[in-house]
Amino acid sequence: MAVPGARARGWVAAARATQRRRRAEGTGGPPRPEPPSQRAALYVHWPYCEKRCSYCNFNKYIPRGVDEAAMRKCLVTEAQTLLRLSGVRRVESVFFGGGTPSLASPHTVAAVLEAVAQAAYLPADSEVTLEANPTSAPGSRLAAFGAAGVNRLSIGLQLSLERGTALFAQVQQGALPAPDPELAAEMYQRGREALGEAGFRQYEVSNFARNGALSTHNWTYWQCGQYLGVGPGAHGRFIPQGAGGHTREARIQTLEPDNWMKEVMLFGHGTRKRIPLGRLEMLEEVLAMGLRTDIGITHQHWQQFDPQLTLWDVFGASKEVKELLEQGLLLLDHRGLRCSWEGLPVLDSLLLTLLPQLQEAWQQRIPSLVPGG
Repeated sequence: MAVPGARARGWVAAARATQRRRRAEGTGGPPRPEPPSQRAALYVHWPYCEKRCSYCNFNKYIPRGVDEAAMRKCLVTEAQTLLRLSGVRRVESVFFGGGTPSLASPHTVAAVLEAVAQAAYLPADSEVTLEANPTSAPGSRLAAFGAAGVNRLSIGLQLSLERGTALFAQVQQGALPAPDPELAAEMYQRGREALGEAGFRQYEVSNFARNGALSTHNWTYWQCGQYLGVGPGAHGRFIPQGAGGHTREARIQTLEPDNWMKEVMLFGHGTRKRIPLGRLEMLEEVLAMGLRTDIGITHQHWQQFDPQLTLWDVFGASKEVKELLEQGLLLLDHRGLRCSWEGLPVLDSLLLTLLPQLQEAWQQRIPSLVPGG
């Protein structure tokens, strides 16, 4: 799908130019591993769709004469601004979501990638994903996206009923039947078995991959890595080191595209909400996200977020957790904490026990953190 020559003229060339500039500044040479605080994934939101699907609750709008050049300029500007504010020096992956980003022009994708590669180190083999609707992405258009730098497509299925959608309202009103939870559970289980027999690894609750082709971008989310959200309604999680910050923030960009563009043109970014995340909130995210994966949470990974309060401290002596271990739903050992094959499908119910246990352990340690306590 990719056209190597065309890609070399785009963001790959920009990445090489960045390396040459760093070399000239005395900071070049082979790329050194950046610390986690200087690495991030990048999500880019394209807010437009051809129509409103009844099942979708994402931030999307039906275009009426979209000025794509203006949208492209604002996406580039906000990406550059957030990279500067975050102090991120290495972008691990880029994900174009929506909306329907396959409706954007390949030129827009290329422009964003080039801007990112100029502002930070974007390795030439980075995962670059485009969400695509098959009806809006014929082969010739996909080839153009490949030439722009896209090397992965995301074409998802939705079996879940989301609040705030037309489909949810129809089910609530009795116009359509609600999904049968027992049937859905049986379909899920049979799907897991069939995919396993076909050589697919279930590396996350609802994601399967063969031959190691897992999504590195989504893996960043599940490992609670940093990610920057660019575009109307995009979400991000990062420490604004470039602006002197030391605390990770949850950020939400302005939802409505026209208002977002006005803010970007005025301020360089359209961040509508900034929420500082406390240490307990971070540990709750590490627990809830990490247990979605097949490796769970290793002791080393947990200690990156809290070196003092270990997994053994939190869960080792819990009677409730011991029952889950005895039922074969959880595993807690030298590797860390993870769901078993049987436990993964019922993770939400396991978290009803695990999250209060974490909160209780956190409350018990507070006196030891207070001077004289």
